[in-house]
Amino acid sequence: MTRPPHNPLLDGKAAPPLLVVLSGPSGVGKDSVLNRMRDLNFPFHFVVTATNRTIRPGEIDGFDYHFVTTERFETMIESHELLEWALVYGQYKGIPKFEVRQAMATGRDVMLRINVDGAATVRQIAPEAVFIFLAPSSTDELRQRLSVRRTENTNEIEARLAVAATELKQVEHFDYVVINREGHLDEAVNQIRAIIAAEKQRVFPRMVSL
Repeated sequence: MTRPPHNPLLDGKAAPPLLVVLSGPSGVGKDSVLNRMRDLNFPFHFVVTATNRTIRPGEIDGFDYHFVTTERFETMIESHELLEWALVYGQYKGIPKFEVRQAMATGRDVMLRINVDGAATVRQIAPEAVFIFLAPSSTDELRQRLSVRRTENTNEIEARLAVAATELKQVEHFDYVVINREGHLDEAVNQIRAIIAAEKQRVFPRMVSL
């Protein structure tokens, strides 16, 4: 296999854009991490996921998610408008292709927030992406987070925890793991920042093609 060209930094140019996949169990805090990264003005294009689920209090259409009807989402599937999609707990979620391609074409790094199955799909399409697994410090902490947000009943929480136990076993397929401890959000965000900084310095950079 032919190696990609050496890092453009050696020629005084910008490093190529990264496609970063942030994944992990439901309730682990993926949204909180991304929102904190936005607050800190991370120079990323944060791809907004499309979903057919009902908007929750405090969420903003086009910022937290693209909230669409089930009919519209199924049209997007049929028209191959999505990089990946899945039916998660009875709800559709998917990544619009155009957002990823447009951002990377302008040299911007792209961050995807998707579930573990979605990460596996992207890994097949773009193996040179950077895959980060966001994990809880314990199952008890994850149960507490799911309980506090009050969007699921007891049976649904237990079902999500059972799925999470399976998802945690997939960590070996990721490049990095970051523990998102309760009350230590900035620590998790800073670890992700360090990962991205290190990736930019690779002698032979990742070259993503979609």
